Amino acid sequence: MGLFKADFYRFFALGFAGGALLVFGVMAGEHAKPMADNLIPPAQAATTR
Repeated sequence: MGLFKADFYRFFALGFAGGALLVFGVMAGEHAKPMADNLIPPAQAATTR
Protein backbone atom coordinates (compact mmCIF):
# COMPACT_ATOMS: atom_id res chain seq x y z
CA MET A 1 0.00 0.00 0.00
CA GLY A 2 1.63 3.21 -1.20
CA LEU A 3 0.89 6.82 -0.53
CA PHE A 4 -0.57 7.35 -4.00
CA LYS A 5 -1.95 5.01 -6.63
CA ALA A 6 0.05 4.32 -9.79
CA ASP A 7 -2.42 6.35 -11.84
CA PHE A 8 -1.40 9.50 -9.96
CA TYR A 9 2.24 9.11 -10.94
CA ARG A 10 1.34 8.31 -14.54
CA PHE A 11 -0.91 11.36 -14.94
CA PHE A 12 1.60 13.58 -13.15
CA ALA A 13 4.33 12.49 -15.56
CA LEU A 14 2.07 12.95 -18.59
CA GLY A 15 1.02 16.41 -17.39
CA PHE A 16 4.59 17.45 -16.72
CA ALA A 17 5.75 16.24 -20.13
CA GLY A 18 2.79 17.88 -21.87
CA GLY A 19 3.39 21.17 -20.07
CA ALA A 20 7.09 21.10 -20.93
CA LEU A 21 6.30 20.49 -24.60
CA LEU A 22 3.81 23.34 -24.54
CA VAL A 23 6.36 25.74 -23.04
CA PHE A 24 9.09 24.72 -25.49
CA GLY A 25 6.65 24.98 -28.40
CA VAL A 26 5.62 28.49 -27.45
CA MET A 27 9.18 29.66 -26.87
CA ALA A 28 10.38 28.19 -30.19
CA GLY A 29 7.77 30.10 -32.21
CA GLU A 30 8.49 33.26 -34.16
CA HIS A 31 6.22 35.34 -31.93
CA ALA A 32 8.26 34.53 -28.81
CA LYS A 33 11.15 36.90 -29.60
CA PRO A 34 9.15 40.15 -29.57
CA MET A 35 7.38 38.96 -26.42
CA ALA A 36 10.71 38.23 -24.74
CA ASP A 37 12.17 41.59 -25.83
CA ASN A 38 9.31 43.40 -24.12
CA LEU A 39 9.95 41.57 -20.86
CA ILE A 40 13.76 41.81 -20.84
CA PRO A 41 15.40 44.46 -23.02
CA PRO A 42 18.37 43.38 -25.14
CA ALA A 43 21.77 43.88 -23.52
CA GLN A 44 23.93 46.77 -24.69
CA ALA A 45 27.62 47.24 -24.01
CA ALA A 46 28.71 50.35 -22.16
CA THR A 47 30.69 52.92 -24.11
CA THR A 48 34.28 53.61 -23.12
CA ARG A 49 35.58 57.07 -22.31
